Amino acid sequence: MSLGMALCGSCEQAGADHPAREPVLVGEVLAGVADAVTHAARSGRTVPDARRPPAATCDGCGASTEWHRTVRGRWVMIEPGELAARAVPAGRRWRIAGDGTAVNLGPAVPSDTCRVSHFDVCPARPEPVGAPVLLALWRGHARRGT
Repeated sequence: MSLGMALCGSCEQAGADHPAREPVLVGEVLAGVADAVTHAARSGRTVPDARRPPAATCDGCGASTEWHRTVRGRWVMIEPGELAARAVPAGRRWRIAGDGTAVNLGPAVPSDTCRVSHFDVCPARPEPVGAPVLLALWRGHARRGT
Protein backbone atom coordinates (compact mmCIF):
# COMPACT_ATOMS: atom_id res chain seq x y z
CA MET A 1 0.00 0.00 0.00
CA SER A 2 1.54 3.29 -1.03
CA LEU A 3 0.83 6.46 0.87
CA GLY A 4 2.56 8.56 -1.76
CA MET A 5 5.58 9.19 0.44
CA ALA A 6 8.94 7.61 1.14
CA LEU A 7 9.33 5.84 4.48
CA CYS A 8 12.48 4.81 6.26
CA GLY A 9 13.05 1.06 6.60
CA SER A 10 12.01 0.98 10.28
CA CYS A 11 8.74 2.83 9.63
CA GLU A 12 7.94 0.69 6.62
CA GLN A 13 8.49 -2.50 8.64
CA ALA A 14 6.41 -1.19 11.57
CA GLY A 15 3.53 -0.47 9.18
CA ALA A 16 3.81 -3.91 7.60
CA ASP A 17 3.34 -5.52 11.02
CA HIS A 18 -0.09 -3.85 11.40
CA PRO A 19 -1.68 -3.67 7.92
CA ALA A 20 -5.21 -3.00 9.24
CA ARG A 21 -4.26 0.18 11.08
CA GLU A 22 -5.04 3.47 9.43
CA PRO A 23 -2.01 5.75 9.34
CA VAL A 24 -2.14 9.10 11.09
CA LEU A 25 -0.90 11.74 8.72
CA VAL A 26 1.46 14.29 10.20
CA GLY A 27 -0.23 16.97 8.09
CA GLU A 28 -3.54 16.37 9.88
CA VAL A 29 -1.91 16.69 13.28
CA LEU A 30 -0.05 19.85 12.25
CA ALA A 31 -3.24 21.37 10.83
CA GLY A 32 -4.99 20.81 14.15
CA VAL A 33 -2.12 22.43 16.03
CA ALA A 34 -2.11 25.40 13.63
CA ASP A 35 -5.87 25.85 14.12
CA ALA A 36 -5.47 25.79 17.91
CA VAL A 37 -2.65 28.35 17.84
CA THR A 38 -4.55 30.63 15.46
CA HIS A 39 -7.69 30.44 17.60
CA ALA A 40 -5.69 31.13 20.75
CA ALA A 41 -3.97 34.13 19.18
CA ARG A 42 -7.30 35.62 18.02
CA SER A 43 -9.11 35.01 21.30
CA GLY A 44 -6.24 36.00 23.58
CA ARG A 45 -6.24 32.59 25.28
CA THR A 46 -3.28 30.35 25.83
CA VAL A 47 -3.08 27.02 24.02
CA PRO A 48 -3.62 24.18 26.51
CA ASP A 49 -0.85 21.62 26.85
CA ALA A 50 -2.29 18.53 25.14
CA ARG A 51 0.11 16.29 27.08
CA ARG A 52 -1.78 17.29 30.24
CA PRO A 53 -5.40 17.19 29.20
CA PRO A 54 -7.91 19.07 31.28
CA ALA A 55 -9.73 16.89 33.77
CA ALA A 56 -13.43 16.89 33.15
CA THR A 57 -16.59 15.77 34.83
CA CYS A 58 -19.32 14.28 32.66
CA ASP A 59 -22.49 16.38 32.79
CA GLY A 60 -24.58 13.25 32.31
CA CYS A 61 -23.26 11.02 35.09
CA GLY A 62 -20.64 12.95 37.08
CA ALA A 63 -17.75 10.59 36.23
CA SER A 64 -14.19 11.92 36.08
CA THR A 65 -12.74 11.84 32.56
CA GLU A 66 -10.20 13.64 30.37
CA TRP A 67 -10.78 15.63 27.19
CA HIS A 68 -8.43 14.80 24.31
CA ARG A 69 -8.29 16.30 20.83
CA THR A 70 -8.47 13.80 17.96
CA VAL A 71 -6.32 13.86 14.84
CA ARG A 72 -9.33 15.27 12.98
CA GLY A 73 -9.59 18.23 15.39
CA ARG A 74 -12.61 17.05 17.35
CA TRP A 75 -12.67 16.44 21.10
CA VAL A 76 -13.47 13.16 22.84
CA MET A 77 -13.90 12.33 26.53
CA ILE A 78 -11.60 9.43 27.41
CA GLU A 79 -11.99 7.14 30.41
CA PRO A 80 -9.01 6.93 32.78
CA GLY A 81 -7.01 3.69 32.70
CA GLU A 82 -6.16 1.16 30.02
CA LEU A 83 -7.90 -2.04 29.00
CA ALA A 84 -6.79 -5.09 27.03
CA ALA A 85 -7.51 -4.32 23.36
CA ARG A 86 -8.86 -7.84 22.80
CA ALA A 87 -11.73 -7.05 25.23
CA VAL A 88 -12.77 -3.84 23.47
CA PRO A 89 -14.57 -3.96 20.10
CA ALA A 90 -12.73 -2.59 17.07
CA GLY A 91 -13.66 1.02 16.46
CA ARG A 92 -14.01 1.70 20.20
CA ARG A 93 -10.27 1.47 20.95
CA TRP A 94 -8.34 4.65 21.56
CA ARG A 95 -4.66 5.34 22.16
CA ILE A 96 -3.32 8.60 23.51
CA ALA A 97 -0.21 9.69 21.59
CA GLY A 98 2.77 11.27 23.31
CA ASP A 99 1.48 14.73 22.41
CA GLY A 100 -1.92 14.00 24.02
CA THR A 101 -3.78 13.43 20.74
CA ALA A 102 -6.45 10.70 20.83
CA VAL A 103 -6.07 8.22 17.98
CA ASN A 104 -8.79 5.67 17.19
CA LEU A 105 -7.05 2.34 16.76
CA GLY A 106 -9.71 0.35 14.95
CA PRO A 107 -8.19 -3.13 14.63
CA ALA A 108 -5.35 -3.75 17.06
CA VAL A 109 -2.97 -6.49 18.10
CA PRO A 110 -4.72 -8.52 20.85
CA SER A 111 -1.79 -8.02 23.24
CA ASP A 112 -2.11 -4.21 22.97
CA THR A 113 -3.81 -2.03 25.52
CA CYS A 114 -6.20 0.76 24.72
CA ARG A 115 -8.50 3.28 26.29
CA VAL A 116 -12.19 3.87 25.68
CA SER A 117 -14.35 6.90 25.12
CA HIS A 118 -16.51 7.87 28.07
CA PHE A 119 -19.39 8.27 25.61
CA ASP A 120 -19.35 4.47 25.16
CA VAL A 121 -19.76 3.79 28.91
CA CYS A 122 -21.78 6.75 30.21
CA PRO A 123 -24.94 5.61 32.04
CA ALA A 124 -26.75 8.70 30.73
CA ARG A 125 -26.65 6.91 27.35
CA PRO A 126 -28.05 3.48 26.40
CA GLU A 127 -26.10 0.54 27.81
CA PRO A 128 -23.45 -0.90 25.47
CA VAL A 129 -24.33 -4.14 23.71
CA GLY A 130 -21.94 -6.93 22.76
CA ALA A 131 -18.95 -5.83 24.84
CA PRO A 132 -18.89 -7.17 28.43
CA VAL A 133 -16.02 -4.89 29.50
CA LEU A 134 -17.85 -1.77 28.29
CA LEU A 135 -21.04 -2.95 29.99
CA ALA A 136 -19.11 -3.48 33.26
CA LEU A 137 -17.75 0.08 33.09
CA TRP A 138 -21.25 1.39 32.25
CA ARG A 139 -22.72 -0.43 35.27
CA GLY A 140 -19.92 0.83 37.54
CA HIS A 141 -20.67 4.43 36.56
CA ALA A 142 -24.40 3.80 37.02
CA ARG A 143 -23.86 2.47 40.58
CA ARG A 144 -21.74 5.45 41.57
CA GLY A 145 -24.23 7.91 40.09
CA THR A 146 -27.24 6.69 42.03
